[in-house]
Amino acid sequence: MPHGYNGKILRVDLSSGKLTTEEFSESFYRRYYGGEGFVGYFLLKEVPKGVDPLGPQNKLIFAAGPLTGVPVGGCGRHSVGAKSPLTGGYGEADSGGYWAAELKMAGFDAIVIEGKATKPVYLFIKDGEASLKDAGHLWGMKTLECQNAICEELGDTRIKVAQIGPAGEKLVRFASVMNDLDAAAGRTGMGAVMGSKNLKAIACRGTQALSLADPAGVQEIARWIRDNAPVSVKRMRDFGTAQIVDSLNGLGGLPTRNFQLGSIGDADKITGETMAETILAKRRACYACPVQCKREVKVDGPYTVDPQYGGPEYETLAALGSNCGITDLKAISKGNEIANAYGVDTISCGMAIAFAMECFENGLLTEQDTGGLALRFGNAAAMVQMVEQIVRREGLGDILAEGVARAAKKIGKGAERYALHIKGQELPMHEPRLKQGMGVGYAISPTGADHCHNIHDTAYVSMTGSMEDIQALGVLEPMPADDLSAAKVQLVAHYANWIHFLNCAVCCFFVMSLGRVGFERTARLVRAVTGWNTTVFEILKVGERATNMARVFNLSQGFTARDDSMPLRFFTPHASGPLKVALDPEAFQKAREMYYETMRWPNGVPSPGKLGELGIQWAVEDK
Repeated sequence: MPHGYNGKILRVDLSSGKLTTEEFSESFYRRYYGGEGFVGYFLLKEVPKGVDPLGPQNKLIFAAGPLTGVPVGGCGRHSVGAKSPLTGGYGEADSGGYWAAELKMAGFDAIVIEGKATKPVYLFIKDGEASLKDAGHLWGMKTLECQNAICEELGDTRIKVAQIGPAGEKLVRFASVMNDLDAAAGRTGMGAVMGSKNLKAIACRGTQALSLADPAGVQEIARWIRDNAPVSVKRMRDFGTAQIVDSLNGLGGLPTRNFQLGSIGDADKITGETMAETILAKRRACYACPVQCKREVKVDGPYTVDPQYGGPEYETLAALGSNCGITDLKAISKGNEIANAYGVDTISCGMAIAFAMECFENGLLTEQDTGGLALRFGNAAAMVQMVEQIVRREGLGDILAEGVARAAKKIGKGAERYALHIKGQELPMHEPRLKQGMGVGYAISPTGADHCHNIHDTAYVSMTGSMEDIQALGVLEPMPADDLSAAKVQLVAHYANWIHFLNCAVCCFFVMSLGRVGFERTARLVRAVTGWNTTVFEILKVGERATNMARVFNLSQGFTARDDSMPLRFFTPHASGPLKVALDPEAFQKAREMYYETMRWPNGVPSPGKLGELGIQWAVEDK
């Protein structure tokens, strides 16, 4: 067994209560690595076509990777995957914090959960031993209450808990799996899958040291990251991901009023700088990370916020803020606290509310539908109340908890034109009219629209940081953000493979990419941890393999190239504001086809030769 792994995967059959440990060959670990790679493998092997995502046949996978738990900045992440109840296809989300490192130190590389418990339970893992415990007394608890109750019950405050809140219990289709109270595997509805299995939480405690092939080599890279990453991303350290609010607003790329516009007046009220000057209590870090990009906020008054739930990231500030026409930082922070306490994805939640606001303003919804709320853009109090209705599945919130695609069908009257999603998943807070390569990536992403699988075109418009790094992959010249040339498509494809590798390893994009760790130093880290003779070529192939497995899974569930689409809204320019361009339908279609050609996916289907090259021809032979 290579260093960096425990060599053990825990299988939990909730229907029978049986827990078993499985071991795999070294070649299995080297081919799939962990994280997203493990998710793709187990979904393809074990989840047949047509399985109900909220039924007992679905599998829920928690997976670390070889770098998870290594004492190096950016190495505290894990993946959660299943067939998505939001999209009906490949579902996967990643989270930071401390839980994943604890899982590795508790003796396991991954957990595969199947079946459904007859009553609420939670899983406890400690130093190679696992047991199921009654969670009837925990069901209905918000995340802080539940975490405290588990730690008290087990007599150890150092236990780390991954859990669902009441939103997951109520099967909100974009419910998240929360850990450390402010870290979320947020997208694709993994919390709803966990709730459907009557699994409230997974508590981990580990004291086992991770085995490293070259401890001195690992320490050298850890020191480099400690000394350089916080400098490379100083604004990320000082202001968190909210650092980009002002710049995107100036470019016309800050989603506003359900993406009708790309900028909002008073955007300065929701920037990272304003947060630092007003409600910021302190910075937080994930496991072993020197950057400390996470926020903890304290708010008093009508929107009292408990700082234990952290503070809003950029995606939340835009989703519950500008995209709902709101610049009240305290109200947004309250919405974020509710989302973390109940366990729900703030991106999909905010998009659902913005969708409902546009429906309300166009007469498709009335105050009779909203329970008396004037659900208009800019109404901060109504936004907070709608977050509460969604997480509790009350009133209109019960409809919106299904996601905008299903909600639009329920509302009818042409509401579909306001429902902005791809494959059923709501768009994240990056404007595809500004970042057009990202728009192509949105369409092709296996989870539906996802900003974490794709390039951010604005980073490649000049020969600086990111552009210098990407030259190592053969993309030599900068290009405009709205460019959709063959060179841009090459960048989209190669960079997506890199990101998918990071999700297999499992480590942080902010550190490994923005922090300028880069391709070669990351390969060196993998070599120092595992002892493998890993190269940049190999790690990119790991990412490409994960991408192809996710694609094949979606095809097995009935998706086709027609689902690699973009809402019509983005082919029309903003009515006003600094951004004057929109996606061009012909250029977008051509870029999508070039992506297929680059990936060797004729008509959007991975070729037998490509699957054979990646060693996963079994993915179609088994179907």
